[in-house]
This record gives sequence, C-alpha cells and structure tokens, in this order.
Amino acid sequence: MEAKIKHLEFIQTTINRMANHSFLLKGWAITLVGGLIALSFKEIDRRYLYISLAVLGLFWLLDSYYLSRERNFIKLYDHVRNNKEATDFSMDTKKFAKWWNWPWCAFSKTLLLFYGGLLAVILLINHYL
Repeated sequence: MEAKIKHLEFIQTTINRMANHSFLLKGWAITLVGGLIALSFKEIDRRYLYISLAVLGLFWLLDSYYLSRERNFIKLYDHVRNNKEATDFSMDTKKFAKWWNWPWCAFSKTLLLFYGGLLAVILLINHYL
C-alpha cells in the first residue's frame, strides 16, 4: 500500500508540473500578444498583428499538448488508484493516449475561451486598424 501511495504521488507531481506549464504558457501568450498589439498601434502596422496571430497559434498548440499530456496522466492516476495489484511505478501513458487527443484538447472549453478570446481581440483590432 505504501508503494502505491508513493506511485500516486509521483503521478500527481507530474500532473501539477503539466498544469504549471500550461499556466506559464498562458502568461507568456498574453504578454507577447499584448506587446505585439501595442506595437501595431504605435507604428500602425498590420504585420505585428499577423505575427501575433502566429504566436497565438503556436502557444495554443503547445498548451493543448500539455493539456492532453495532463489528461493522460490523470487517467494513469485513476488506473493506479483503482488497481488492486502491486504497483510497478510505470509512468507510461501510451495506453491512455488516443491519436485525436492532442487536437481535441485544443478545442476544449478552457483553451477555446482563453485563446479564442485573444484571437477575437486580434481580429477585432485588425478590422479597425
């Protein structure tokens, strides 16, 4: 039982690390996109808006990757928690991953609201600039 608790702690630490990466990516996305939007207003140049679109897309994809990995580790956590056998301390999540998981996470409610909101702001500014 003690080994199982230790294994669950390892998995929980990994889940927390993935969530922290996602949080940091959102902070960097706001900072960079906001800076590029400010530059587009200062110099009245749409190129900065197009660059901000590319930056936003890259951060959106990277954040969806971390969310998909986090969800896989949550599934592993539930598997280990419900398993009655002795633990092998495996951190392999391949059996929980699906081929569509990463793109599907890009359109989860939280990421769609956050990055979709930033995208709407960029498109709105592009329309009026």
